[in-house]
Amino acid sequence: MGAVKTKRMPRAVREQQMLDAAVQIFGQRGYMAASMDEIAELAGVSKPLVYLYLNSKEDLFTACIRRAATALVEAVRAGVRPGLPADRQLWEGLGAFFEHTARHPDAWSILHLQARTHGEPFAAEVAAMREEIVAFVTQLILAAAREAHRDPDLPEREVAGLAEALVGAAESLAAWANATPGVTARQAAATLMNFAWAGLGNLMAGRPWSPPEEQAGPQVG
Repeated sequence: MGAVKTKRMPRAVREQQMLDAAVQIFGQRGYMAASMDEIAELAGVSKPLVYLYLNSKEDLFTACIRRAATALVEAVRAGVRPGLPADRQLWEGLGAFFEHTARHPDAWSILHLQARTHGEPFAAEVAAMREEIVAFVTQLILAAAREAHRDPDLPEREVAGLAEALVGAAESLAAWANATPGVTARQAAATLMNFAWAGLGNLMAGRPWSPPEEQAGPQVG
């Protein structure tokens, strides 16, 4: 009898298998230290097949960044249920963010560390993802703040700054949480919520903090 032929795996499935392996290797070893041999071995395919599907190490890394970025944005958006009070929406969005980064630490390492330090094309991919999240958080905060104190002219620039600060804090806190044993996604979300909501709550109630007026110095005769 002849040898039994195995069923060929669909290209899309095989490609995702390669990306899974690449994310693990890139996330744990870094872009420079990762090798295509390691990735191919972990994926259970030949190195020429990896090149055939994904062209080069640079293209493979870019594909990993894009897949990780898309998954993170989708997770955050899906975590926020419209119609809830503003604090609940922010809480659920933060919870979804920290839950996703905790479940996918290698993908988060690629987005937060690797892609930003290995050239402009990679950094630009992450910047586009970050802009989308910041825009989403900006609109969430803006709508809640305007509704809270009935101010349709609340400057979006001010809220965008708050969203930038909040997203930046979330990024740093996710990296810390993933590197600190025993810190759960819920605890990380609660930490940032406690840090941020006092200020956001006052803004939404129409009580923003204002810096003191500058005092004129003594006149020199």
